[in-house]
Order: sequence, then C-alpha cells, then structure tokens
Amino acid sequence: MTGPPTAAQRRVIDAADPVTGRLRGTEAQLAALVKRGLAFRHPRPPHDHFLTPAGHRIREEEEAEEEKSPPAGEAAAGTGVFSARVGGEEEPYDGPARMREVHSAWQGLLELRRMTNPDGAVERPCGWERAHLVRAAALALEAAGQRPAGPDADGYRVRATPQPEAVAVYGPDGAALRACAAALDRAGWQAGEYTEPRTRARYLLASPRRV
Repeated sequence: MTGPPTAAQRRVIDAADPVTGRLRGTEAQLAALVKRGLAFRHPRPPHDHFLTPAGHRIREEEEAEEEKSPPAGEAAAGTGVFSARVGGEEEPYDGPARMREVHSAWQGLLELRRMTNPDGAVERPCGWERAHLVRAAALALEAAGQRPAGPDADGYRVRATPQPEAVAVYGPDGAALRACAAALDRAGWQAGEYTEPRTRARYLLASPRRV
C-alpha cells in the first residue's frame, strides 16, 4: 500500500492552483505524485499536471486541520488562498480587488474545463465542479456579478443539499433568484425554482449540466 506523500510532495500539493488544481514542480516530484494517484498528466499540450480527486482530498484535509487551529494572528488575516464566497461570510465584500481575484479564478476554471472535458468544451462544467458543487456554483455566481450575502448587504447563499449533484441557492427576493438562475444557466448549470414546504422560502435547485 502506498504511504502518505512526503513533505516535499505535500508542498507541491499545497501550492496547486486552488481552483484548477494545476501543479508546479520538478519532473521527479510530479511523476511521483502521478505514481501515487494524486496527480495526472494531461494528454493534450502543454501536458500540465493536475491534482486527481485523491490529491484534492489530501489538500482539503490539511486545510480543514489548519482551520481548526490556525496559527496565532492568522485567523483574522486569512490564508491568502482564494475561496469562492458562498454567502453568509462575516468579512465585508471588498469590491474591485475581490472582483479581480474572482475574474482570475473563473478564467482558471474555464481553462480547467478546456483541459479536462473530453471534448475540450468550456461551456459545460467539469469533474472538479461536480466534486465541489457549492464552491463551483458560488464562483459561477460571483463571476457573473451576483453579490453574496454578507454583513454589509443581502445577497445569494449557496448551500449543500442531500440530492446528488445539486445545490440550493437562496436570495433576498424573487428578482435576485431569477438573476442567479440566469447567471448559472450562462455558466453551464441548470436551475429550477422551488418552495420549501415548511418555511415557504423560495430557492433554486441547481446542478451542473452534462450535455
């Protein structure tokens, strides 16, 4: 049985692009990660290496541990790694700087679609998005200019659901929900509007399209 990655390999995994999982390292490091099933070499030029689902899990487990016990002074400052706003965060939305980060992340995701979808389609969500539904839907909404709910404004909230390959999107009103549905549709998702039986709250049930 293959053991855990070495410290050097973990550093390569930790430094992977937070959205696409694209890796940077020496040929030996990348080959070792491929051998362990933590990375794959894309068959099309420029033959970049990307994290596999197993590689993503290792990084996410480490991030979860860091969130449980962040070093002193780091909890307020954050890690500096991009994370899609799912709505409900306590940090205020910081305008132009944030939008530049979102634009860069969205372009990276489109490139990941091109590299990993069998036909190279960028209009259709890829495997990474299906494995990270909440983050992927939130990125699609934020990249389309929709504002997440926060301490200074109301907006969308993306939440996981028991249904496979589906997320729930809540908004402050019907117009906001319709705008979110249109944004998700343009990003390759399908969304329908529903009503919660007990609370009567309206929400979207959205899932990434396969065709």
